[in-house]
Amino acid sequence: MTSSKTILPMKTIGIIGGGQLGKMLAQSALRMGYKVAILDPSEDAPARATCHEFIHSDFSDESALKQLAEMSDVLTYEFENIDAHLLRDLVEHHYVPQGAETVLTLQDRETEKAAIQKSGATVVPYQTTNTKEELQQFIEKHDYPVIVKTATGGYDGKGQYLIESEKDIKDVPFGDVELVTEKYIDLEREVSLTVARSASSETVVFPLQENLHRNQILYRTIAPSRIDVFEEAKRQVELIMEELLFVGVFTVEFFVDKDNNVYVNEIAPRPHNSAHYTIEACNISQFDAHILAVCDLPLPEVYQHQPAIMMNLLGQDLDRLEDELYKHSDWNVHLYGKSDRKPERKMGHVTILTDEIETTLNDIKQHF
Repeated sequence: MTSSKTILPMKTIGIIGGGQLGKMLAQSALRMGYKVAILDPSEDAPARATCHEFIHSDFSDESALKQLAEMSDVLTYEFENIDAHLLRDLVEHHYVPQGAETVLTLQDRETEKAAIQKSGATVVPYQTTNTKEELQQFIEKHDYPVIVKTATGGYDGKGQYLIESEKDIKDVPFGDVELVTEKYIDLEREVSLTVARSASSETVVFPLQENLHRNQILYRTIAPSRIDVFEEAKRQVELIMEELLFVGVFTVEFFVDKDNNVYVNEIAPRPHNSAHYTIEACNISQFDAHILAVCDLPLPEVYQHQPAIMMNLLGQDLDRLEDELYKHSDWNVHLYGKSDRKPERKMGHVTILTDEIETTLNDIKQHF
């Protein structure tokens, strides 16, 4: 990886990916005085309206990535599943402070879990199970239920199979993809911790976030979390940072079981859905922190102005709530500008600041 250097405003930040994360990164960069260049395969990508230069091309287009890199003083990404060869080539010839090796490790669940385990952080029991026999051996050891996950390409619940009995095994795509199986945890809560680390290793930590998923897609985040495992989560994140290089914002997702044991679920080496509330609720948003970190500017200590509830808006939510969204003065509405509205697709989010979390949760039940 190229040694760290400070990138001052008026320079150009190149972002691989122009979805909602790219858009919100660009908004932070523009506010600070940077120029922004974005590459995305969608002609009407949400971030297209928030950049100076837009390259309409696939993420696998080597010449287009090179074009983006050559017009940029620093490169970052909102989309981490970049081809290994292309990413290593970018890192070798251009300034990509996040490097290549950490993101490539995290692209595969098996190598991700192995790295987490090597760091000393805690993961749920898991095993590579590429045959029915290997899966059955794992089940004999750990009992039902278990969760089978594709080693690569899965997000928002895609590529996951809950196995509660032998009849569910028929749904597992043996032979098509590499598979990892995890013991099912009797969950008390899911939480996440978002951290920013600069190119010169300065680090700041955001409040612990309490997450609720529906159909494996984030439904709601409450911050700070109502279950206090912040210190243990932070301890495990620090162990992971000693094992893996991180620059910019990253989020570690955790499972908390009924006995308050904390297990690392997965790591996102980029801004994360569960930290969107930071835009309104904190002195610095996760997107501000990411721009400062990759540009190697000082990171201010994070503090939260007020507790917050963040609700995702999926396609079906937007259909139902479109006429309601702007009738509530305490709703901070973010619509991402996606032209193609689909069920289960993230179209926006709403953040509500409140000192009465339980009361507010009750009040918004009729809407969400």
